[in-house]
Amino acid sequence: MNRPAGHPAIPAPKVGVLLVNLGTPDAPTPDAVRRYLAEFLMDPRVVEIPRAVWWPILHGIILRTRPKRSAHAYAQVWTDRGSPLAAITAAQAEALQARLGPEVVVRWGMRYGNPALGAELAAMKAQGCERILIAPLYPQYSGATTASVLDAVGVGMARLRWQPALRTLPPYYDDPMHIEALRADTARQLAALPFEPEVLLLSFHGMPERTLHLGDPYHCQCLKTARLLAEALGPGAPRIAVSFQSRFGRAKWLEPATDAVIAAEAANGTRRMAIAAPGFSADCLETLEELAIRGREQFQAAGGKEFAALSCLNADDAGMAMLEALTRRELAGWI
Repeated sequence: MNRPAGHPAIPAPKVGVLLVNLGTPDAPTPDAVRRYLAEFLMDPRVVEIPRAVWWPILHGIILRTRPKRSAHAYAQVWTDRGSPLAAITAAQAEALQARLGPEVVVRWGMRYGNPALGAELAAMKAQGCERILIAPLYPQYSGATTASVLDAVGVGMARLRWQPALRTLPPYYDDPMHIEALRADTARQLAALPFEPEVLLLSFHGMPERTLHLGDPYHCQCLKTARLLAEALGPGAPRIAVSFQSRFGRAKWLEPATDAVIAAEAANGTRRMAIAAPGFSADCLETLEELAIRGREQFQAAGGKEFAALSCLNADDAGMAMLEALTRRELAGWI
């Protein structure tokens, strides 16, 4: 049957993959950081304080003081391609597209900032994607990360008249493919160092401790990732320690804190340290500035000597092979 006259053209049905990471400001400036933080810190999944209490604290104090300090930190790691997190996530999408081929449309978006998830979903639907795999690039599940992504996806879907079918990539914190990718990449980077670390500190992003007591599995999943990675690295690896970084505010956070562990290790005689962040899929402010720059300063100020911050999986071969395998598994029956 011929298409009726005047009927709009409809793209051929396609399958899509939307890679999602946390987000980033558009520029390393106080104004851009302020816009980003306002969106991020007003997410009730991120700050579980009643809005009437939190709004005046956020707008009256935090957004008046923190953007300038954070903009300075971003400026130290900004690249000619923009934010490291955005540049690396774009590279991951490009590499995954090459691996999956033209049968699949691969795009990327950010939970906060740009590219916005709602806009990416609309663009994918306009390209003909009737089935989309949402792939949050968080190995460990948290309400503040994975669940928040799905909240935003729901908002974006609500704006579409013709909605695609969705699947979600599950957390992969203990998936053998993830552990093997971490093992191979960590071992490669350790072997390339000009010194032999006495300790390998595995630093995960922190969360308020109350999230653990409320039933969030994040803490347990981080510890399992660390245990499995330590077992995979084997007895020839440095001593493994685990910590949680990026504390914010006055609430009690998951412990031990990364900065405290770094200082304590140096004070107790550790002179050679490497640090890795197996909860991050891509390098970002928290790894490149907080760990690599400030971590080194903290370690050496406390008496340490040699320090190295290992890269995340990023768009390197080990990480991309894992991501391809995970997405192909979740796309089974669609492609």
